[in-house]
Amino acid sequence: MKPVIFGLPGPVLTPDERAFFAEAQPAGYILFKRNIVDRAQLRALTDDLRALHGRDDLLIMIDQEGGRVARMVPPVWPAFPPGAVFDRLYDVAPSSAIAAVRANAHAIALTLADVGITVDALPLLDVRQDGASDIMGDRTLGAEPMRVAALGRATLEGLAQGGVVGIVKHMPGHGRALVDSHLELPVVKADLNALETDLGPFRTLNWAPMGMTAHVVYTAWDAEQPASLSPKVIGGIIRDAIGFDGLLMSDDLDMKALDGSIAELAAGVVAAGCDLALNCWGRMDDMVAIAAALPDMRAESRLRLDRAMASASRGADQPPLEALLATRDRLLEPVAA
Repeated sequence: MKPVIFGLPGPVLTPDERAFFAEAQPAGYILFKRNIVDRAQLRALTDDLRALHGRDDLLIMIDQEGGRVARMVPPVWPAFPPGAVFDRLYDVAPSSAIAAVRANAHAIALTLADVGITVDALPLLDVRQDGASDIMGDRTLGAEPMRVAALGRATLEGLAQGGVVGIVKHMPGHGRALVDSHLELPVVKADLNALETDLGPFRTLNWAPMGMTAHVVYTAWDAEQPASLSPKVIGGIIRDAIGFDGLLMSDDLDMKALDGSIAELAAGVVAAGCDLALNCWGRMDDMVAIAAALPDMRAESRLRLDRAMASASRGADQPPLEALLATRDRLLEPVAA
């Protein structure tokens, strides 16, 4: 198995893609709007991927945060609110906010599990900072570490209740970035004491099954390399200072924050300590180059993958989706627009 998650170009597998994936044996896949037509098509696609690999617990992930980051959208699927809505409710009713975000995540999980998606890139544990890039903005769960951790914990719990594995992101914290890492490389110059604020939610939830790195340079830890490519940050901060021993994947290697060929970047993040490289765009030439550049998955990474995929066990008796949405909306009434 190769330590990589690949994207797909379209809504069905072509014969060439099927042959390549069967040979390369990636650890998993990530889906986007370009891969989605409707429920029946999406379920057929995920079933096809599982059958291709013979793995019922295949990692098939999506970014279904809610708000402006959603791949499964109305009218086929419900719209989900961004994280900032639950942050606002926490101001007036903390316990209601925790219950609402848990119900919301459980509802997201039911929609994902229904179409065979096993992993969601949620929750964000980035602590919002004044003056930072709006790329995080209303996606975040707040500006106070303990609040972010409490809402993040409830999100992980809700996803797991619905049979979906959550990913804490963006380790070790994207909240101070002044620019969008999709477009350029952020450099955070905060000192060690200030960065303790960013680490807080990740430390509290260091038991999370999966994590995703940030393409951000933190000069206090490593002035040369962004976290995704830095053994100092991955080993010294994410693994040691935070204490995270879950499955660690990079953020998307196609983001403009990173320089170098896609194959070099994939090999670089794995060499730096990521368990998996994330390549989203589904370009066959890139995927072939990545597969050739990567070693087989390390034994410890495979153990983390298996442990993570076993962490969300969907119970037989699930509440109706409509009931979860109604509960969430009732709790959110005090901050409804």
